[in-house]
Amino acid sequence: MSTPSNPGFQTETEFELPRGYVDSGGVLHRRGVMRLATAADEILPLRDPRVTQNEAYLTVIVLSRVILKLGSLADIHTGVIEGLFASDLAYLQRLYERFNSGEEAAEAPASKSTAGNGAALRRMTTLGEA
Repeated sequence: MSTPSNPGFQTETEFELPRGYVDSGGVLHRRGVMRLATAADEILPLRDPRVTQNEAYLTVIVLSRVILKLGSLADIHTGVIEGLFASDLAYLQRLYERFNSGEEAAEAPASKSTAGNGAALRRMTTLGEA
């Protein structure tokens, strides 16, 4: 998936969750699409009261903004991200970091590197990783 004006510039990446999200009807959703984050995706959630009360919630809001598709779900909102298994959340955090840093996004990395990314991204990568 790329922009029409520059076929080499990838603005979206597909992924498959290690475990998957189980919706209220019991349907498992594993395949999805994430788009590149904009400055607003990282800045605007900082004003959200949920983030001011708990900085870790930044991850939930940012991912809900940049994940365009997850299985057959029509709307990816914070409730969906909250319902992910911890291993899937960690996977998406690593994918987000790698994809938005300009590295190849085919596989989420095992280690974290936040050099050159915004403060929101640095805070995102610390949640759920030991």
